[in-house]
Amino acid sequence: MTLLPQLSTDYGQVVQDAFTGYGQYLLKEVLHPHRGNYFYWLVAISLGFWALELLRPWRKDQGAFRQDFWLDVFYMFFNYFLFSLVLYNALSNVFVQLFKDGLALVGMHNLVAVEIGDWPLWARLLTLFVVRDFIQWNVHRLLHRVSWLWSFHQVHHSVKEMGFAAHLRYHPVETVVYRLLEYLPLALIGFGLTDFFLVHLFTLTVGHFNHANLYAPLGPFKYLFNNPQTHLWHHAQELPAARRHGVNFALTLTVWDYLFGTAYVPRAQADLPLGFAGVEHYPHTFAAQQLEPFAHLVRPSDPATSLPEPQAVTAPPRLPYTHE
Repeated sequence: MTLLPQLSTDYGQVVQDAFTGYGQYLLKEVLHPHRGNYFYWLVAISLGFWALELLRPWRKDQGAFRQDFWLDVFYMFFNYFLFSLVLYNALSNVFVQLFKDGLALVGMHNLVAVEIGDWPLWARLLTLFVVRDFIQWNVHRLLHRVSWLWSFHQVHHSVKEMGFAAHLRYHPVETVVYRLLEYLPLALIGFGLTDFFLVHLFTLTVGHFNHANLYAPLGPFKYLFNNPQTHLWHHAQELPAARRHGVNFALTLTVWDYLFGTAYVPRAQADLPLGFAGVEHYPHTFAAQQLEPFAHLVRPSDPATSLPEPQAVTAPPRLPYTHE
């Protein structure tokens, strides 16, 4: 009977500390640049890829400020900071504390099954990167196969002109889904904050690269790492009927797609129509795109937001900027 009041007091303080702590962290990130600063790493990496797009664009008729450029820039900072760092991380502190308290009730105080703290840095980073990427590949497949998850993932697929900033156009619910399904497997392995920072910067860079308006097919390394020519097919509006749930689910490592038969790159085509059936009617503003998935939950029969239906697709003619 004394447990509940104690938990209530503890969690009230956890919530308060979480929000104030991450709010102060965000302010410090902006006002005090340093080499471990996520904010300025995001700015630097983004400007670098934008410069490459301007200097060597794959789709040469796509403007420097492509369609929805500023919307996607806003998404980058909203998802990477305003939501992920302040709101989500604060709430995740509460979840983690609840999880730990639940373990304590059954006599468990440490979930770590594989202690890698004494491993060399390169081994820790490689393990974290590979394990996390495989989990995310599987979660990404779920987003395309489960109807209510697809309605949230459509925000990302509403991009009609691809560029580096499209990488972080996604609904915040996706963050919750990814992190919830990542938590337990990664909690079984002891990782430090430095490990997460370095791996996160690497995957951020590859994600920007995948979505960039660049021609960089990588040669034989395309079977290992994602690239713009591979990922563009993931965003293709039309696919063969046998691939109606999507292709090329890789976030960073394409090896999972080749191993499990979800790879599909028939040719490197710059001018692929992007999106999904009915994308032209999808909301165009940030606020409307945040509300649209919830609206779909009360009208699930809407064909514009349903899972893709099989479509017969014929081979398109060669187009400008198409590379076989």
